[in-house]
Amino acid sequence: MEIARRVYRSYGFSPIDTPALEYLEILLGKGGEETDRQLYKFQDHGGRWVALRFDLTVPFARFAAEHINQLGIPLKRYQIGTVWRGENPQRGRYREFVQCDFDTIGTKSLAADIETALVINDLLEAIGFQHFTIRINSRLVLSGILEHLGLEEKAVPILRALDKLAKVGPSQVLKEIEASGVAPEKAQDFLERVTSASSQGSNHEVLQALEVAVGSSRAGQEGVANLREVLTGVEAAGIPADRVRLDPSIARGLDYYTGTVYETFLSAAPEIGSVCSGGRYDNLAALYTDQELPGVGASLGLDRLLAAMEKLGMVPSAVTPASVFVPYFDPEHFHDYLRICSGLRAYGLNVDFYPEPKKLSHQLRYADRRGFPVAVILGSEEFRSGVAKVKDLRKGLETTVPLDAEYHKLREAIEAILCGETPPAAE
Repeated sequence: MEIARRVYRSYGFSPIDTPALEYLEILLGKGGEETDRQLYKFQDHGGRWVALRFDLTVPFARFAAEHINQLGIPLKRYQIGTVWRGENPQRGRYREFVQCDFDTIGTKSLAADIETALVINDLLEAIGFQHFTIRINSRLVLSGILEHLGLEEKAVPILRALDKLAKVGPSQVLKEIEASGVAPEKAQDFLERVTSASSQGSNHEVLQALEVAVGSSRAGQEGVANLREVLTGVEAAGIPADRVRLDPSIARGLDYYTGTVYETFLSAAPEIGSVCSGGRYDNLAALYTDQELPGVGASLGLDRLLAAMEKLGMVPSAVTPASVFVPYFDPEHFHDYLRICSGLRAYGLNVDFYPEPKKLSHQLRYADRRGFPVAVILGSEEFRSGVAKVKDLRKGLETTVPLDAEYHKLREAIEAILCGETPPAAE
């Protein structure tokens, strides 16, 4: 979460929080039929229908519509918060999960679409990934293909079916498209145009295939031109070419997307699904205001990402944010312990002081389970001698340093261990 905040702030996104609970009409019909079914909704004590938010984008669009005159445009915001969907729980899908959103609202400029891809790239890199693919498409391209085939009136069910392609396969997607009233030959033609373009070798070849697939559709041609500009922009900004891939089969399941869409897959764990997804939604805020407020953004799925990181051994075993453990086993020096811990915290060190005077062996077992790298051991003998024992809990090595008034030597010994060095012994 802290990495996400740092990356978002580096691009000028400001934090804005929205309520977990919204009036039902705010959320209903915004994501699609499946999302409506998954809403947790109920009547409050006043008999009003309310629901838990299913994402952070719809509440933000409502918030922006209400406050945009005070905030101005373009408005760049980030939010980290819990959302709820009545899913069937399985690997990578949860009923309650955390999203790390960032959005730009109030501009149609493709600079914002390009920046969205840049933020996704920087975010994944900052977390520690080098091998991932940002898959990009445009809803305009898909609309163009549908228009070219005379299927624009069936766009919603067709794109919902297409969004499941990676999960259920082409034959099931065809069945769902045909179930919406599309003739089998038209359904086959649509899917072939999408998958044929997706299978091209390079992004340039995908663009060429899409130019043919959209035919004379103006929306489709605009979508192809937009994708070309986004690709040129991310390349100019320095994203490695193999990290961005045009994928015409990417549709995104929510109905409010209108332009560029993004899904991000980890090369070492593609089965976990997209860990950072989003897109452009130019008409969402218009549901709450007459003012035109186009937007674009994406969301990091924190729970899904952590599931992948656990699988890849990237989650540290420590279950404490503190790096220094101070055992407590001499009650007569309780106030001295408190003073020393406060002094170390003043240097920016995270220090955990054990609350009860128990045997040292018991406390060190606790420290080992929690994953502390360093322990500062102070008993009656150490206090009498004016020294502290600093123990590297990972290597099992121990050194003794003087307790000077400002704890300089103690801090230096701790920081040496945290940097993987051997601290100097007492002179």
